[in-house]
Amino acid sequence: MNWKLEYEQDFHQWIEHHITLLRDGRLNEIDVEHLIEELEGMAGRDRNELVSRLKILIAHLLKWQFQLQQLSERWKEFDGRSWQRSIIEQRSEIADQLGRVIKQ
Repeated sequence: MNWKLEYEQDFHQWIEHHITLLRDGRLNEIDVEHLIEELEGMAGRDRNELVSRLKILIAHLLKWQFQLQQLSERWKEFDGRSWQRSIIEQRSEIADQLGRVIKQ
């Protein structure tokens, strides 16, 4: 079968086909080149998502700390709830992602 053509024209079908091949143990039929490419891409996306969430978390922690410390009239009404929600969400997502990585 022309794996390159299937991979380029119908990626979903290519995935489904390879799931079947793996489940059936037909390893000699697998499009190894593209499978490696996709697995490397998945690993990169996971790493990038984790780094992005860590950046957001650190930025929001710093902003929250800065704004709470300000005594000027400008920040008088700041209660920090929006930053707290974001901080909680980022921490939760980071914990979930790390939990998935650790299970592997």
